[in-house]
Amino acid sequence: MTDDATVVDARGLRCPLPVIRLAAAARDVPPGSRLTVLATDPAAEHDVPAWARMRGHAFVGSGYDEAAGTWSLTVEVRGQVPAA
Repeated sequence: MTDDATVVDARGLRCPLPVIRLAAAARDVPPGSRLTVLATDPAAEHDVPAWARMRGHAFVGSGYDEAAGTWSLTVEVRGQVPAA
C-alpha cells in the first residue's frame, strides 16, 4: 500500500463487494488518485486488477499480509470510462 492512497476497507466482505466498494470510491476521486483495497476474500487478488483493466484504470500493485490474512491492492484512477 502506498502512503498517498485512500483506503477502501473491504475486509470481511465476499465477492463482489470489495470491487463494488472500490468502484464507488473511484467515482468520488479525481484522476491520478490512488485507492488501496484491503480485502480478506482471496478472489480480490484477481478481481481488483481485472476491474481496473476493464475500467481503464491502472493496477499499481498488491501485497499480502499473511498474519492478518489481508490483501492490499492499489489502483490509480485514470478518469471515468463511459458506460457501455
